[in-house]
Amino acid sequence: MEAVTFSLGQIVFAFIAAMGIPSAIMGFMIWKLEQRITKREKQLEDREKAQEDFLILMVQSTGASIALGEATARAVQRIPDAHCNGDMSAALDYASEMKHKQKDFLAKQGIRAIWD
Repeated sequence: MEAVTFSLGQIVFAFIAAMGIPSAIMGFMIWKLEQRITKREKQLEDREKAQEDFLILMVQSTGASIALGEATARAVQRIPDAHCNGDMSAALDYASEMKHKQKDFLAKQGIRAIWD
């Protein structure tokens, strides 16, 4: 059998190649994992933004409903033959109270958001 001799350059090249291939594979895997994480974070941000937009619409819808109810109740109270009882006044007071509580709550939340 003939002895195979390798030069120092060949040994160094083989060593670098042996170290580089697993590193390249690992680097590619980490890059793909980072891409998945980035994509997932983007999806979560989009979902949170949609939830925030939905909550804003719900608050606006509630305000619109209260305004409509108040306007209707006041219109009915002006009808001479309607004979509104105390329930109508109580309902108007309650709607007004809830509207102000909601406005105060949202103002507090806004102030907290500024300071946090």
